[in-house]
Amino acid sequence: MPSAIAIKQVPGKPGQVYYPLEKITIDTPTPGDNQVVISLTAAALNHRDLFIRQHLYPGTTFGVPLLADGVGIVTSTGSSAKKWLNKRVVLNPGKGWKDSPDGPEDPKGYAILGGTKTNPAGTLAEVVLMDESELEEAPEHLSDEEAAAFPLCGLTAWRALFVKSGNAKPGHNILITGIGGGVALMALSFAVAQGCNVFVTSGDQEKIHKAKELGAAGGVSYKEKGWEKKLQEILPPNRKWLDAIIDGAGGDVVSKGTRLLKAGGVISVYGMTISPKMDFLMGAVLRNIEVRGSTMGSRKEFADMVEFIKKKNMKPVVSRSVTGLDIEAIDGLFDDMKNSSQFGKLVVNIGKGSPSSKL
Repeated sequence: MPSAIAIKQVPGKPGQVYYPLEKITIDTPTPGDNQVVISLTAAALNHRDLFIRQHLYPGTTFGVPLLADGVGIVTSTGSSAKKWLNKRVVLNPGKGWKDSPDGPEDPKGYAILGGTKTNPAGTLAEVVLMDESELEEAPEHLSDEEAAAFPLCGLTAWRALFVKSGNAKPGHNILITGIGGGVALMALSFAVAQGCNVFVTSGDQEKIHKAKELGAAGGVSYKEKGWEKKLQEILPPNRKWLDAIIDGAGGDVVSKGTRLLKAGGVISVYGMTISPKMDFLMGAVLRNIEVRGSTMGSRKEFADMVEFIKKKNMKPVVSRSVTGLDIEAIDGLFDDMKNSSQFGKLVVNIGKGSPSSKL
C-alpha cells in the first residue's frame, strides 16, 4: 500500500503543542470517471503546514497526508480523463472556488489539500487521487522540485499582486514585505516579470541582497528605525511613492505604509505573521488608502498563473530539498521554517525527479 506522512496526535493545547510526524499507509486509489491517480514526484511545505502541526489552523486533523503543493505523473485515469494519462501535472491546491473574483462559490468554503478535515487528500504521499478539473500540465522548463514549489504560494501571490492590488503595471512601485518566504518571492518574480519597480523589506541583509539578484530594485531592513524614510530615498526620482504594498506580516504596515503610498494606494494583505491585527489610522482614511485582504485564489486564477509562468519562463526559488518520506529529514525542513532561515521553498522529493538549482 502507498505511504504518506501525517501528524500524530499527542496531548497539548493549540499553540503549545507540536504534533510529531508519522508515516502512514493509505488506500490505493481507484479513479472514478473524471478522476486521475497521480504518482507524486515532489511536494513542498507552506506556513499553513507549520500551523497545522501547532494546531493553529482550522480543521486540523490526523490521518490525512500533509502538504498542498505537488507535482507528479498521472498513472491511471477514469474513462473520461484519459487525456491526462502519463502527463506530468501540477495540482490546484484547493477546491470549491471556480472563477468568482470575490471568493469561493462553494457554501462549504475553499477546501485546501493537506492535513485538515475539509479535504481527505494531501501531497506528502506516494500517490493522490484528484479530479481532472484541478490539474494543469507542469511547465516543461521546470524541474520537479521547481514545479512543486509554486502552486499554493504562487496562487496566493498572484491574487494579492494582480487581482487585489490592481497595480501590477510596468513602471509602478511595489513594496513586498518580509522577503524570503515562498509567497513574497513569487510576488517578487511576478512583479519583476511584469515590469514593476520592486522594493523589499527583510530583517536579514543577505535576503535583501538575494532579492536584488532576482530583480528587486532595492530593499531596507525593517529592524532599522525609520526604515520607511530610507525606502523613500531609494524610490525612483520621478516616482517618489509606492503604488501598492504586498504584505504578509500585518502589524504596523498601515501606519508605515500610509507615509509611503500614493493617495488611493493599496495594501494587499495575504497574511499576518507578526501580528493577527492591525490598526487602521485616520491618516490612511485621509489619503484614501485601501487595505484589502487576499487569500489563495480561484481555479481560473490558478490557470492564469501557470500560463504566465510558462510564458515568462519563470523559475520559483527552492531553498532546500530532501529526498524520500524520511521523517527526520522532513522535520529538518520544518525547523528551517520555524527559524525563518529559508530563502525560497522547502521541498520533498518523493519519486524520481530532476533537482533544481538553489540560491
